[in-house]
Amino acid sequence: MKQKTVLTVHDTVFLNNVKNPAKRFFKWLFWLYLPLKLADKTVCISTETKRRILTHIRSDKISVIHNPVDDLFKYSEKAFNEKKPVILHIGTGWNKNLNRTVQALSGISCHLRIIGKIDNKTENLLKKYKIEYSNDFNLTDMEIVREYINCDIVNFPSEYEGFGMPVIEGQKTGRVVVASRIEPLIEVSGNAVEFVNPTDIQSIRQAYINIISNKNHRENLIENGLKNVERFSTQIIAEQYMKLYYEL
Repeated sequence: MKQKTVLTVHDTVFLNNVKNPAKRFFKWLFWLYLPLKLADKTVCISTETKRRILTHIRSDKISVIHNPVDDLFKYSEKAFNEKKPVILHIGTGWNKNLNRTVQALSGISCHLRIIGKIDNKTENLLKKYKIEYSNDFNLTDMEIVREYINCDIVNFPSEYEGFGMPVIEGQKTGRVVVASRIEPLIEVSGNAVEFVNPTDIQSIRQAYINIISNKNHRENLIENGLKNVERFSTQIIAEQYMKLYYEL
């Protein structure tokens, strides 16, 4: 009996970042087209990822099942530090928008906690704008959980994402989240974040000001975030996968 195959696709950045036509075709053929054609069912972790795939390939075998939030993340109450909030920035890749974050924080009393290796350009910006910061990388899962617990704001003004785990990890911990008004972050966030335009430094800056200065606004975002993240529980996501397996 032929075994059924389920393929999960997280994003299509491997195509979007390739400028060489020959390499782009190679990746389209062997990393996307053939795997999708050979799979009995394809799962995308967001509606946006599905949309991106359908711009490259026609298929009626694609379902959307979100990523679950790890059970390690639990609600942890914390008094918000209005005088000097800790702003947690996860990831330092090209899409994570760290340099605009640094510029947006100029003159705002805070501590920027950066997880991921930073380059010389970012270090120079941090010095130029006199940002108080600390940096770490290669953390364990439990150390990452602790970073969320210790912070006041989760910062995620990304320019591109396939899903956006820090959004729901922050919400599950009970922290206010800053996120870009782009898909799939709109889909994932449930509108329970402080949205920003990721290409506009002033927009990002105003988000921090809104959060720090308005207690009721913060608490509403946190409350709505806790409600939103319920749909990403491991039990609910597992049930969706089991339903898909039974259909196959």
